[in-house]
Amino acid sequence: MLAEIPKVEELVQKAKNEYSRIFGSVPTIAACAPGRVNLIGEHTDYNDGFVLPMALPLVTVVVGSENGTNVCEVTTLAQVENEDNRVKFDLPSADNNLKPGNPQWANYVKGVVANFEGELKGFNMTICSSVPLGGGVSSSASVEVATFTFLECLTSTTAKPKDKALICQRAEHEFAGMPCGIMDQFISTMGKENHALLIDCMSLKSHLIPIKNEDIIFLITNSNVKHKLSGSEYPQRRAQCQNAATLLGESSLRSVELHELDALRNLKVDKGTINRAEHVISEIKRTLEAATALQENDFKKLGKLINESHNSLRDLFEVSCPELDSLVDIVRGCDGVLGSRMVGGGFGGCTITLVHQNSVDKVMESITEKYAGTPTFYICKPSNGARVLSLQ
Repeated sequence: MLAEIPKVEELVQKAKNEYSRIFGSVPTIAACAPGRVNLIGEHTDYNDGFVLPMALPLVTVVVGSENGTNVCEVTTLAQVENEDNRVKFDLPSADNNLKPGNPQWANYVKGVVANFEGELKGFNMTICSSVPLGGGVSSSASVEVATFTFLECLTSTTAKPKDKALICQRAEHEFAGMPCGIMDQFISTMGKENHALLIDCMSLKSHLIPIKNEDIIFLITNSNVKHKLSGSEYPQRRAQCQNAATLLGESSLRSVELHELDALRNLKVDKGTINRAEHVISEIKRTLEAATALQENDFKKLGKLINESHNSLRDLFEVSCPELDSLVDIVRGCDGVLGSRMVGGGFGGCTITLVHQNSVDKVMESITEKYAGTPTFYICKPSNGARVLSLQ
């Protein structure tokens, strides 16, 4: 099924209607931040490597107002299984150390509130999002960055984009317990229409790269599966990468070359740790090559690198799953496809496929016919990052 991506104005209206229904008043502030898809550079961000994401037209919208108290009340239109869609909590203070809790979706908001450096007042807020939950397209960062942008308006302050991203990352570390790298918050903050963003996760410098070829479509396919083991497997993979770097006397795998892994083999380090390191080292190199290919408008080369990325994620990092592999295998047999791979942390979620425009319909038909599950398709263009919205 090809999902119609709702306009931001439609999400704002839905959020306004829900806000008025719950709180009996009209919101005065609206903001949004996008999800993202990473063209290449998976599991390299927390290894000080390079990533090449683009912001999606799928966004999280928040609307709200001050409420004259020291209490924050937040509602979401998302239907989160076994969780309330409404939460209240006191602003952090010397006497109140804000902590994560239930419902879990609210921890992304609480984390931003707890780490925000302006002087906050109590507020009411409603969240409405078109970013698929658990799809590997960073719904969590979109909530964090949209919340931060809302708080900037609430306090009449403006943070530097890098500081904003780092605070939102800290929120996810501390309140969601997910030791993510910086990519998701960076691209959600700094994305630009018709551009990808090459991010150096060591220096935190970034470089916008135009995407010029209108014949190329970025097809996002949601497998609509999410395996529960990913919650523990992500931190485990991160620990394996850090262990490999430490054993080689480096602070991260960014400084390691492939031939240096022989030293780990000589130390009888387990094969899983060596495989994780091999993926990261080769993926960092692929990401730089992909950025060059994009600058040179060489989408054939970009597609080849995307294919290699999936193979490495499947075989070396072992974060794919049968459903993602099936989606990738199906499209690689279709005319007009340049490359396809899983995106995100793994164990479910989405794939990205680079395909010529005149072939995209046949590719979707082939997936619908051959894929055992029920896929959802999004045809996406690189979009803008976080921004304040009009309520008119």
